Formats: sequence, C-alpha cells, structure tokens
Amino acid sequence: MTDIIAPPSVRALAREKGIDLKKLANDLGRRNIVREDLNDEKPAASKVPAGDTSHWDVDHSLYGPVSEEPLSRFAKVASANLSAAQALIPAVTYHERANISAVEAWRKELKPEAQSRGLKLTVLAFNVIALARCLEEFPRFNASLSADGQTLVFKEYVHIGIAVDTPYGLMVPVIRDADTKGLWQIAAEIADLAERAQNRQVGASEMGGASMTITNLGSIGGVGFTPIVNPPEVAILGLTRPETVPVWDGESFHPVPRVSLDLSYDHRVINGADAARFCARYSSMLSDPRRMVV
Repeated sequence: MTDIIAPPSVRALAREKGIDLKKLANDLGRRNIVREDLNDEKPAASKVPAGDTSHWDVDHSLYGPVSEEPLSRFAKVASANLSAAQALIPAVTYHERANISAVEAWRKELKPEAQSRGLKLTVLAFNVIALARCLEEFPRFNASLSADGQTLVFKEYVHIGIAVDTPYGLMVPVIRDADTKGLWQIAAEIADLAERAQNRQVGASEMGGASMTITNLGSIGGVGFTPIVNPPEVAILGLTRPETVPVWDGESFHPVPRVSLDLSYDHRVINGADAARFCARYSSMLSDPRRMVV
C-alpha cells in the first residue's frame, strides 16, 4: 500500500467501499489513484486502459551482454507520478521564442555588483521573476484542479518550482513567495537550492506546493522540448539554450539572442488562446526586464 499514490480522502472512500487500492492500481497499470477511479458508475479501467505490456518482459541477455541497476525509491515515486500525469492529463505544449537582448545587456551591466555579492546572476533569475509576474496576471495558471476534476482551486500565493538535475534524479525545490522577492534574493535562493539539491540537503518542506515549475535545459542545449506537467500544477515552463538568430527589422537583419519557451499545460483548465496570451506577455516582460523587476 505504501507504493500507492492517493490522497487521504480517496483512501477513506476506498475503505468505505471495500476497494483494494493495490489491486485497483495493478488493474489500471498505474499507482496514482483519484476519486473518479472509485466511481461505481464509470469504472476507472474503462477510462484509462491498462494496456497489454506483456511484450515488454524480454530477456535482453539473449541478444548480448547486459547489466542491471535497480531503480531508487526516489526514482520509483517520480516514475509513478509522471506515468499518471501522462495517462490522466490532456496536455498540450505551446512553443514561443523570447528576445533576451535587454536581459543579457543588463546582466553584463550588473556583473560587477553580482561578484561583489558573491553571486552568479543567471538568466534563470529573470525567468523566475517573469513567471511570478505572469502568474499574478493570469490566475488560471496559478491554480490546481481537484482530484475529481470538478473544482478549480485558485492560489493567492506565488511559489515557483525549480527543476534541478541531480545524480539521484530530478528534484524540484520551491522558491516561496517569488512575487515578493527582488532579483538578488531570487538569484541567491536559486544558487542555494540548486547546490543543496545536488547534495540531497533539500528538506521535504522545501519541495511541493509550487504554483508552477520551470525546467531549464539551457546549460545543456536543445532547441525545444515537451515538458510533462507536474500535478497538481496545471502548467510547466521549459527553457532551452539561448541562440543568436538574424531578425529582419524591415530594412536589414540584426543578430538577436532569443530563448525558446516551451509551455505545457492541462487542456482541461487552459486553452490554446490562454497559452498564447500567457507566453506573449512572458516574452514582453523579458524584453523589458527593468520594468519587470520594478
């Protein structure tokens, strides 16, 4: 039962109905159980077919040398959550590109002050502020859908999750009340959380409860990807490595540094027009970072 992911209300209802959650999870082929799965009128199995995975059980050693590595408990929990997210959330990804000329120019200008503070001022800090501002302006993105899909919960706080790649798997520490913090404080918190995540020193209270998450591949590369929504959030923003591209101004081409924005969202809550407006506003904020920070 410890492997089952279900809120207390769902566990209580399962006990009341005499439903074995572990057996139900095995029948569904996933560990995330919601209230709808216990609905007698619409069996969950008919909603999310488990599928026949017997053909996955292959003896790979028949084809050559192999080695094995058991998944960690951390990885198993993450795997179950991501599998449930893919199975239950009708997600769409919207792609946009933002001009970061002004961000890069201001970062260069602030570099001496950053060094005096002992900080490395990254583009991610500006992205956190831009996202916090957008979540204030677009409250539907700062919401969560109840497990039964019947109620939308709007949050009156703005907490930003920062996905960090660690040797132990992906961790998502959270910057609390990002809408109330300045550029230097956010830069310091990003550095602190990222370093402690690498050393598994981030506490449980410092993860969870995010309004929305940023997953940043900028230090590695890429031109775009499709991040998976991290429930109970309804959207996630992916960033890749900035690139300088020629942009036509009507008379000539000019080199412009731009970053790809990959916004995945739960289509039950957010529609395409919402996503387009959100990304347009986000892009405009990055193009004028001084106004954004003020």
